[in-house]
Amino acid sequence: MEIVENTLDAPLDAVLDRPLFCFLGTASPEGHPRVSPLWFLWEDERVWILGDTEGKSYARRVAERPEVALAVVDFGVRAGRVIHVGMRGQASLEPLDDDRVDRLLERYLGEDRSAWDPRFAALDTDRWSFVRVDPDTVVARDQSFSPSLERA
Repeated sequence: MEIVENTLDAPLDAVLDRPLFCFLGTASPEGHPRVSPLWFLWEDERVWILGDTEGKSYARRVAERPEVALAVVDFGVRAGRVIHVGMRGQASLEPLDDDRVDRLLERYLGEDRSAWDPRFAALDTDRWSFVRVDPDTVVARDQSFSPSLERA
């Protein structure tokens, strides 16, 4: 993984440890660009995304064309915060690992599994897999600005 640029004040791992959305860019079989906003886990210098192989098309697109782009943005308009991490690399479909699934979902749903949305309580391994993104290049930028909106 090559870090092309990094102007972040915080370590890259600390930024990617926040429960933000990633935007996974893929291409359709015809070459048309597609973007999917998804939950993710940054672990072992890879991005791990839950892939719904039956209900959504992004997992199929990864299987057919593994070249992807991915963006994570931490944006706060009133604070003037714009933190961007962009990646380009290769993606693959991988079997679920229960421990990794738990770590990913706990970021967004909390540790109390009994309070989780029932859709995430027990993922069917025939339907779900991991989309693993191995970044070739990473650009991490702090593009924050002086806010001009009134603070709430």
